[in-house]
Amino acid sequence: MSVNMKTDAAGRAFLTKEEGEVLKTYKCAAGVLTIGVGHTGADVKPGQVITRDQSQALLTRDLLRFEAAVNKLVTVPLTQNQFNALVSFAFNLGEGALAKSSLLRYLNATANGVRDQAALKNYFRIWRNVNGVPSAAIEARRLREFALFVKP
Repeated sequence: MSVNMKTDAAGRAFLTKEEGEVLKTYKCAAGVLTIGVGHTGADVKPGQVITRDQSQALLTRDLLRFEAAVNKLVTVPLTQNQFNALVSFAFNLGEGALAKSSLLRYLNATANGVRDQAALKNYFRIWRNVNGVPSAAIEARRLREFALFVKP
């Protein structure tokens, strides 16, 4: 829609709670070297330690990418909670997963905003695998994102 929405403070808090904030490198469930609030990339080194301020600065930078993806890919109006939920979804799964998801197709097809709650919940839920294996923890996260999405 190119409204250029941004994650608000509540969205940052939601994402930080979902990802956790770890100030030294660790391997996530998918085996990827991670630091801060789910930050990955070539700049993450084994044994690295950062401050909370550095972690939050990385999050701010990382959010730009996922906010841009949601703003570009979603063609219907969103509430702030809906935007925050989709940024969390994309942050966890990647912009490519959002771009090819049935969730995105369903949202964009319901321009009037009238959505079947059970169908919508399932479109979030099906993205629950880690390395091809269903994960109860990731499914629970998808359900929390769904709950945020439908929250007025």
